[in-house]
Amino acid sequence: MSDEEECICPEPEPGIPGWMPTFADLMSLLMCFFVLLLSFSEMDALKFKRLAGSMREAFGVQNKLNVNDIPKGTSIIAQEFSPGRPTPTPIHEIWQKTDDNQNMTLDVQCEVGESDAREAGSPAAGPATIDSQEKLKEKLAAMIAKTEQDAKDLANALRDQIARGEVEIETRGRQITIRIKEKGSFDSGSATLKRAYVKVLRRLQDTLVDKPGIIAVQGHTDNIPIRTARFRSNWELSSARAVSVAHALLSGGKLNPGRFTVTGFAETRPLAANDNNATRARNRRVELVIQQGFDEPTQQQLNLLKEYDPSFYKSLDLTEAPAFKLQPHEIF
Repeated sequence: MSDEEECICPEPEPGIPGWMPTFADLMSLLMCFFVLLLSFSEMDALKFKRLAGSMREAFGVQNKLNVNDIPKGTSIIAQEFSPGRPTPTPIHEIWQKTDDNQNMTLDVQCEVGESDAREAGSPAAGPATIDSQEKLKEKLAAMIAKTEQDAKDLANALRDQIARGEVEIETRGRQITIRIKEKGSFDSGSATLKRAYVKVLRRLQDTLVDKPGIIAVQGHTDNIPIRTARFRSNWELSSARAVSVAHALLSGGKLNPGRFTVTGFAETRPLAANDNNATRARNRRVELVIQQGFDEPTQQQLNLLKEYDPSFYKSLDLTEAPAFKLQPHEIF
């Protein structure tokens, strides 16, 4: 065999391409780079768990929670809730509380007879039923009896003037009216109280201190026009007389001025027709209207009663007497 045949070597098998080592080196360098970036960053495990839990609840199956357990109120949105009760710390924490309330309806509590009245469609159907009406009537009777007793105390303080026909006292519901006539109190065409009558009002003042209610002082005249140097009309005369009585009652500071209102009505609200001297004299007066009224709950019940049962409300006789047209036996 020749030397030329001995030098021929077999061809090597084909291997990886030439660019592969370079690509492998580049990928290794990139992996090292991202490993370094990851080592420089911080991993918040709590936030990761919260995010994972929120994603699980959003895409998973709804779980049935026991209402007696403390609610897991932590989330990535509202971080002020805590899933467990911790020991006292300076950090303010907000807790949720759940109640096992499975009632699907509301209990409506009605007084006896109210539902029956509503079903029957009677006019009395409403908050004021027969039983509550009786209770309300008893309460009103007690309050009106107290007002009548106050009126008797005032009448006792003015018994001499009542006997002489100078004063009249009457009641209607929770209202007391003390009517001071011109006779004995004022001279004709004058708004100055007589000296003796100032003492009478002082006694009345001592009695009014213990009597509750708003006091309206109202002046009235007859229909004969007046025009003097002091008074241009009956409006001024009636107002001036009311002011004189109010000043006498407020002197000494025993009564609270906030309880008083002073008005003059001239001849617009007569007690009787102005057709003779006797009726005109009766219309010339100053009235003290003491309105004791009702407390707020009672007034609300009365308003409802007036709406649902007007006849029963009317039977209570609580409205003001028109022009005080009472019978003689109803006047003290």
